[in-house]
Amino acid sequence: MDHRVAAVTQALSSTLGLQGERMSKVDTAWLRMDSPANLMMIVGVWVLQPGLAREALAQRVSERLLPYRRFRQIAREDAAGAAWIDDADFDLARHVTTHRLSRRRGQGEREALQARVGQLAVQPLDHRHPLWQFELIEGYAGGSALIARIHHCIADGIALISVMMSLVDGGAAPAPRARRAKAPANGAEDWLADTLIRPLGDITARALEVAGGGAAKSFSLMATPQQTLAGTVDQAVELAHVGAQLASDAAALALMPDDSPTRLKGTPGAVKRVAWCEPIPLDAVKAIGRAFDASVNDVLLSCVAGAIGQYLRGHGDDTTGQEIRAMVPINLRPMEDAWKLGNRFGLVPLLLPIGLTNPLERLYAVRARMRGLKGSLQPLLTFALLSVAGLLIKPAQDALLNLFGRKTTAVMTNVPGPGKKLRFCGSTLEQTMFWVPQSGTVGLGVSVLSYGGGVQFGVIADTALCPDPQAIIDGFTPAFEQLLALTLMLPWGPEPD
Repeated sequence: MDHRVAAVTQALSSTLGLQGERMSKVDTAWLRMDSPANLMMIVGVWVLQPGLAREALAQRVSERLLPYRRFRQIAREDAAGAAWIDDADFDLARHVTTHRLSRRRGQGEREALQARVGQLAVQPLDHRHPLWQFELIEGYAGGSALIARIHHCIADGIALISVMMSLVDGGAAPAPRARRAKAPANGAEDWLADTLIRPLGDITARALEVAGGGAAKSFSLMATPQQTLAGTVDQAVELAHVGAQLASDAAALALMPDDSPTRLKGTPGAVKRVAWCEPIPLDAVKAIGRAFDASVNDVLLSCVAGAIGQYLRGHGDDTTGQEIRAMVPINLRPMEDAWKLGNRFGLVPLLLPIGLTNPLERLYAVRARMRGLKGSLQPLLTFALLSVAGLLIKPAQDALLNLFGRKTTAVMTNVPGPGKKLRFCGSTLEQTMFWVPQSGTVGLGVSVLSYGGGVQFGVIADTALCPDPQAIIDGFTPAFEQLLALTLMLPWGPEPD
């Protein structure tokens, strides 16, 4: 009887296409998070000089990208969640395409490229095949542009940066996958230990240690509770501190007040536009930070707040005393594990003081808030929340995650890239920009990326809430120049005798 049941079960699994590697609960949550207004795609743009041939691109993708098995697999939902299944009908031509921009009268090349990125940002990927696509824009600015779209269920931004770095000239191929150790029998069913506690101990410990907390050691103990029993009194005290921090951060997340009611907050539609600025010198950003005892992040985020505030005031809005909340992704994995793909990050809510018009006051406010987040366990709690969401049916998942959407205006990423310009198939990668998706009712995405000695600011926005994101972009450089002017007015060292 047992053999017959097993045979029937195997036949049903084969018929339903449910064989394959199980998807993590967090990745499952991202797979099911698509909505008509917000598709869960990471969208990136590369500008290359000189131009690139499709054949060279296809060959590089075949040699360097396809060894990552995820890029040859279908994400298939089932009653138990989702699984990764090899695409028996995989065709590289389906994923590497070409396009030539058509420009309206008076439209510049960059505006045409931005319009194309906006079109693709709301065009769903084909779920019958692997969820990614590269579109080569031929003849752009005397060279080429490459638009990449990758579904968030495949990997987070940090992992994808590792992938993209393996594609450039001289990049390393993906590390070989180690054989997975067999899980202990008594813990195989415990999703909490497998998805949250052990990742916190084994993956997040180093990240927490960098943040300056003894929490790293405590989470390592939580990951191996059998060792905790033999621990010292000091370890018990440390665990108690971590428990108190968890309780405090959980309360802060649960009791977040609603965001300021600006024109950027509302119900998004299904049309998006993107914009980005020319790079500003990274050395100048660092100089401002040194002058005012602030980090590079503090300086850039204060410029973001200044640009958004100026945009709202330019539309006649009173921003006095207003703040908007941006969710900022925080990496929760060692960089050497980024090649494994998947999603291993949490989120922290950051209040941007858009109502402060004094650039120095705004910088100090951002600096104080960023320092207040140091050692916070909120990224771990949001990671756990996404794990829980992956266990729920989609309506329940949507209801859970929409709680954050109602209290958030933007999703913002700030990623340090290579300090020198890279080469790709012999061409120079002159500019790069990317945006992470927004979820629920969030209609604004902000990206800050350093690359090749410069820093770029980019915005993706729903046109129902922000018809002209370029107007926000145009406020970024003036906000930066105000801080730079104040820096240059400071005394530079002792006066000569």
